[in-house]
Amino acid sequence: MAAPLVVTLVAHDIGPVGGMERQLSELALGLCRSGHDVSVIARTCELPEGSGVRIHRVWAPRRPFLLGYAWWMVMGSLAVRRHRRGLVQTAGAIVLNRVDVIAVHCCHQVYRPPAPGDAPAQRAYAAFVSLVKRTVERVCFTANTRARFVCVSNGVADEIRRYYPRTRSRVLTIHNGVDLETFSPGARAADSLALRERLALTQDRLLLAFVGGSWEHKGLPSLIRALAGADGWDVLVAGPGDPRRLSDLAEEMGVGERVHWLGVVRDMPPVYGAADAFALPSLYETFSLVTFEAAASGLPVLATPVSGVSELISDGRSGFVIDRDPALIAERLRRLESDPQLRASIGAAARAAAMDFSWQRMIAAHEELYRQLRAGCPQTTAHSAALD
Repeated sequence: MAAPLVVTLVAHDIGPVGGMERQLSELALGLCRSGHDVSVIARTCELPEGSGVRIHRVWAPRRPFLLGYAWWMVMGSLAVRRHRRGLVQTAGAIVLNRVDVIAVHCCHQVYRPPAPGDAPAQRAYAAFVSLVKRTVERVCFTANTRARFVCVSNGVADEIRRYYPRTRSRVLTIHNGVDLETFSPGARAADSLALRERLALTQDRLLLAFVGGSWEHKGLPSLIRALAGADGWDVLVAGPGDPRRLSDLAEEMGVGERVHWLGVVRDMPPVYGAADAFALPSLYETFSLVTFEAAASGLPVLATPVSGVSELISDGRSGFVIDRDPALIAERLRRLESDPQLRASIGAAARAAAMDFSWQRMIAAHEELYRQLRAGCPQTTAHSAALD
């Protein structure tokens, strides 16, 4: 039997909320359950008591962002130098140390985060933050001349190869996963029914789920506008944000009573279970865990062809590939409204597609990569299937 691996995972945050945070949580716990020696260095870490994971917390301020970013870069690097054990994997370009694996959840040379407001100062600040992230990423990725770059989707891997051509032979894809038992058709049916009752929605009223923050970036205004052309649907919004501005838009469109704001939700299965479809007309994603959770829950998915999603959805079969045009979204919703059998068949196909993306598969692929690195085996460009 192979000797246990010794691995140190380094990230800003690890826990149950957020795609990257959840993936890191599943990876740490899965490795530990398999008998490996796992340490975590993080600003915040929410793992179950008795998990067996060694946790080294590094205090760093969250706001203002640039102060927190620089503070963590220094203090996190010192913590890695002090506490690193075995192979070291970081969640992006977040420390100055040489490491073995860099998990790429976002290529900052491509992604431009939206400004938090319309004021020139806010736009200028967002642009400067983006410049800082791009510069730090380039310095870190270039300096780590031997690290493997593990990308969460084929789309992200293509971006890294394009912007960092010297890494080509060290780039591979290990897709994120989804909990196929927690997120499954009919799971937590009683809780889902209770949610619909709380929202005063009868069972014959169709409900479209939207999950996420950065609402402008992820296309929530387009969904609200689409409601005006899809009378049979309400929209359920789960995620952080201030609804006041978009509530005004909903009222302007005459659909104010059909948009339901839940805020941040830590227990997502009842949300998917209460819905009849899921939509995410986002400008940019790297994997979009919520889309995979919705598909695993058996929901028809309407989403833009961003990274990760394009590897899950087959247009017209397991979902609909859309853009941000409200008229197109409304037309797809009307099709689903008029044909319950179509909703059922697309939802079943979405569930079947999600079955290829389990957490167990993700963890096993990381284990195989770590064993290769420990043995000193050369690593060539590969997709996750080559590591299963």
